[in-house]
Amino acid sequence: MMTNLFSVFEPSSSLMNLPLNWMSTFIGLMFIPYLFWISPSRWSLLWTKINMALHKEFSTILGPSQKSSTIIFVSLFSLIVFNNSLGLFPYIFTSSSHLAMTLTLSLPLWLTFMIYGWVNHTQHMFAHLVPQGTPAVLMPFMVLIETISNVIRPGTLAVRLAANMMAGHLLLTLSGNTGPSLNYYLLSILIFSQILLLLLESAVAVIQSYVFAVLSTLFASEIN
Repeated sequence: MMTNLFSVFEPSSSLMNLPLNWMSTFIGLMFIPYLFWISPSRWSLLWTKINMALHKEFSTILGPSQKSSTIIFVSLFSLIVFNNSLGLFPYIFTSSSHLAMTLTLSLPLWLTFMIYGWVNHTQHMFAHLVPQGTPAVLMPFMVLIETISNVIRPGTLAVRLAANMMAGHLLLTLSGNTGPSLNYYLLSILIFSQILLLLLESAVAVIQSYVFAVLSTLFASEIN
């Protein structure tokens, strides 16, 4: 019996005080296609096409000056989509549903962008704080609003990913716990709804990975 509603998301498996649940992050390495095969598999060709499509889109956002840095955001997308997808399997810990994981991804990226921008493009970063055409009276307020919106960016990125992954898993858990008390007719309806929710969660796993990578790319493009 669950001690509380969110206990299903708590890492509990351990060996010698080492949380083994977090090892699920490295299980995704098993699904990375082998690019050095003599004859590439269909999975390898599909993943290569996805990476090239993401590379082209991120290159458009970043511009020609930062075209080579798209490998960071493509790798970020790959890491998150693997973790999100693995969380759909039974008894596999969803690390991307915890802020400890998502904030670890977003905060270092944001700090790197800010430090690089303020050190190398100081005037450009100051110009971002005051949108063009702002009246002189509103400039102090706009600087405050833009500063706050800039500071909370890593938090919004992390909370968005964790909340979306946790919400679907929580809904699946709550609806699944009602199964033993239902008759065969309602149970068949529950199983069908669970399958639909699982398909929705599969789409959310990919979409949230894409959103996280695209927003990180947009933040990086603002420091030019």
